[in-house]
Amino acid sequence: MNEKKCEKECCQKTRSASFLYEKDLKWEDAEPGVQRQIMGYDGQLMVVKVKFEKGAIGKPHRHYHTQATYVASGKFELTIDGEKKILSAGDGYYVAPDVLHGAVCLEAGVLIDTFSPMRADFLGKK
Repeated sequence: MNEKKCEKECCQKTRSASFLYEKDLKWEDAEPGVQRQIMGYDGQLMVVKVKFEKGAIGKPHRHYHTQATYVASGKFELTIDGEKKILSAGDGYYVAPDVLHGAVCLEAGVLIDTFSPMRADFLGKK
């Protein structure tokens, strides 16, 4: 099957389209004051933009995915495996699989999350 035809007909089950435009992507409510936008994925990787209002909380949680996150804007208090740190624009963090982690937004901002493998649970919430 020709790759362009496959991209239009079957890719949504295993990967996103090759080109995604922010203006066309829906924001999904994740938690009060927190929205996310899926920026691209396949079975092994997912990139998600997460927008926080000041004071919003990413409740402590754990998942089997490896996570690496870039702080695009704002200021956050991150807790990873019981250790708290303040991160600002330009900083990043890593979360190993099954480690408890959460965030409190101190100044409104955006996180760019990457997950491996992809978060299939996020796709079911469209």
